[in-house]
Amino acid sequence: MADVHCRLDGRDEARRLLDGVAEEARAVVLAGDLTDTGRPAEMEILLSVIAEIPLPFVAVLGNHDHETDHHDRLMEMMEDAGVTVLDASVHEIEDVGFVGTKGFCGGFEERIVQPFGEDALKQFIQTGIDEAIRLESAAAKLDECRAIVGVLHYAPIRDTLAGEPPELYPLLGTSRLANALDRRGVRVIVHGHAHHGAMAGTTAHGTPVHNVSRFVRERAGEKPYLVLEV
Repeated sequence: MADVHCRLDGRDEARRLLDGVAEEARAVVLAGDLTDTGRPAEMEILLSVIAEIPLPFVAVLGNHDHETDHHDRLMEMMEDAGVTVLDASVHEIEDVGFVGTKGFCGGFEERIVQPFGEDALKQFIQTGIDEAIRLESAAAKLDECRAIVGVLHYAPIRDTLAGEPPELYPLLGTSRLANALDRRGVRVIVHGHAHHGAMAGTTAHGTPVHNVSRFVRERAGEKPYLVLEV
């Protein structure tokens, strides 16, 4: 699941979103925007709910978790609470590997934005390039796993953005992330961020991609979380 957006008054909402997951899953993956404005007090509320669920948790941060520049503190709090935070890093649960990072913007396929022209644009696009490079380097550490799951916040493909304004696509993700994970042979990719997007698509190499934003899923009449078997 992605896009919890936990607020200071959000304990009951977080419990509702995660209700039943302990009976259906063996691990929980949270694909970013765990807090609403990136404040440690919001994370404290969410972690109090996570503590009630006897499962391993793996997560990446989202853009909202960076909003107030407390992201390093949020990561510390999560790790102290037993949540594994992926920041261009990996984690293994049994024989399944998880590789993830927040990701960034940049556009898709033939319309991907190139780092050309003004320094401001070069720096912006280089951030997305760097995220993809770090992601692929991390995934290389999981070659011995039976299956690899890619975890992102920003979208790695255009298909799962359908429903969002096309003008926003370059700001919602980049296919550089999909290319990096395809080269490492991941089994499936999950992401959030696109609250008005579509639930599923595939990369150019046929890897399944799921937009697990709880807003998208609940709008479609589904549970706020997706159960995947890999």
